[in-house]
Amino acid sequence: MSVGPKGRAEELYREEGARLWRVLLAYTGDREVATDAVAEAFAQLLRRPRPLRRPVPVIWRAAFRFGTGEMKGRARFAGPGPPEGADAVLDEGGLHDPSGLLLMGLRRVVPTQRGALALRYYAGYSMRTAARILGSSHLAMPVRLFRGKRKLRRLLNEKSGDLKTRFATLERVLAPDLWRDIERDGRL
Repeated sequence: MSVGPKGRAEELYREEGARLWRVLLAYTGDREVATDAVAEAFAQLLRRPRPLRRPVPVIWRAAFRFGTGEMKGRARFAGPGPPEGADAVLDEGGLHDPSGLLLMGLRRVVPTQRGALALRYYAGYSMRTAARILGSSHLAMPVRLFRGKRKLRRLLNEKSGDLKTRFATLERVLAPDLWRDIERDGRL
């Protein structure tokens, strides 16, 4: 698929945007970072002088690079309290969104393992493709997945279980429509 005109980029956003945003939410644990990363990746696509033959991998890698950079920058200012966005999944009686339990558990897993888990079990990418998106070696992916699954299951008090089913609860998280912001930023 070649993306050149704005209409093709918008079509691509409609196909990939929400899924990418949810994976980034699982990876970063922060709605604002996920929003900024998706918007920046698609704005970069709009600013490209020439169309791409295969834009999807480029968009996913760009969004993850941006999200990773934001996480590193924010880690310097993180306090001992709950992470940003915790109130979005918690109410007085506990969790009001089943995906909230997953998101809270993922926040306690190492970022590289979080990314591997989200890309594999929610986005459905192969280990090799997930490694390319994360900018890491495909040889490290099995270890990251194994350790991430083990820790996440322990945090969620599960002996075993289908992580795809658990990650499917991310579909309940409403992804924002960012296209207007992307168009505006892409014209800069």
